[in-house]
Amino acid sequence: MIAGGAVFGHYLASRVQMTEMPQLVAALHSFVGLAAVFIGYNAHIEAWRVGGMDEAARAALEGFAGIVAHKEPVELAIMKVEIFLGVFIGAVTFTGSIVAFGKLAGKVDGKANKLPGGHFLNAGAAILSFMLLLCYFNGGGAWTLILMTLLAFFIGYHLIMGIGGADMPVVVSMLNSYSGWAAAAIGFTLGNDLLIVVGALVGSSGAILSYIMCKAMNRSFVSVILGGFGGAKGPAMEISGEQVAIDADGVAAALNDADSVVIVPGYGMAVAQAQQPVAELTRKLRAAGKKVRFAIHPVAGRLPGHMNVLLAEAKVPYDIVLEMDEINDDFPSTDVVIVIGSNDIVNPAAQDDPNSPIAGMPVLEVWKAKQVFVSKRGQGTGYSGIENPLFYKDNTRMFYGDAKASIGELLPKIA
Repeated sequence: MIAGGAVFGHYLASRVQMTEMPQLVAALHSFVGLAAVFIGYNAHIEAWRVGGMDEAARAALEGFAGIVAHKEPVELAIMKVEIFLGVFIGAVTFTGSIVAFGKLAGKVDGKANKLPGGHFLNAGAAILSFMLLLCYFNGGGAWTLILMTLLAFFIGYHLIMGIGGADMPVVVSMLNSYSGWAAAAIGFTLGNDLLIVVGALVGSSGAILSYIMCKAMNRSFVSVILGGFGGAKGPAMEISGEQVAIDADGVAAALNDADSVVIVPGYGMAVAQAQQPVAELTRKLRAAGKKVRFAIHPVAGRLPGHMNVLLAEAKVPYDIVLEMDEINDDFPSTDVVIVIGSNDIVNPAAQDDPNSPIAGMPVLEVWKAKQVFVSKRGQGTGYSGIENPLFYKDNTRMFYGDAKASIGELLPKIA
């Protein structure tokens, strides 16, 4: 089984493009959750089987059954809680990760979708699950475990369906944490110290990363846990003006005249696999004596560190790749900003529109630069479906087309 899983995993991962890595991670989280559910049920069945044996038969047992046979009544009661929690967290992780995979892969609508009374449904399912825990602890049969599993499947599905596409990087990190805690809970059940330690490391690191990302997005950590954030809060602010296009000659002329340039990469750069042309553009601009830097938002792309990995792959010097807090104050003195496939992280609606789904989220204030060029495929609103007033500002020009081809077209025109 280990060999078969290793071969299948290698085959699957080797065929995945870098742009598909977030959904692969989400899919792998679902496997961890489902494994926790299976092991929890197996532990319940073994405990029930051992409980029906006489003392002589118990003494001859080995492996997990032998561990169960030698447990005291108090230890067996504690094991019931461990089984219940492991199955619950695993079931939530499983369906939540499946939905996250669907959203990241574009197979499920990326907008926040909740049933009427969404939070009350989630709370009701959680309360009922707690009541089932009490029943299971006090001798309730397998029906309590089965019913709780169904409720947990619903909670996982409904939690992630209620989260908007703009916030999926936090969701991936959060599901990573859930999968760790599920493994740790099952580790207690199996008496496996390694599983407990590894699960706790994954769970705590995922939770810490989720918290850091929530702070970067000005989100409440509790609201992430409960789900249902990333949705519109009211009618969106009206946007006036029109998107003005520019060709490669115009962008190249502005770059040749500029002294300072900031490049803001986003998921569109990853989809177009434009990191190599972007790195080459950076080398040419720096060779011409221009100050070139990259601005990375904490949730750029669909996975924490997504843009950093792509830029490192293209051998962009690490010292010119700056975080949002390091570079935001420099935009007013920047001549040219090139935004490549980003929408929400450069959206002024986060500051200007209290009804926006991203209201209050810190963003890269690129509109304060002298000129802004936005490289994107077309006039759509992108993955999250949020309109961006930046595209209509007087100092912004739209550089339409595939990012890889567009940047490649610029290269021979840079003096």
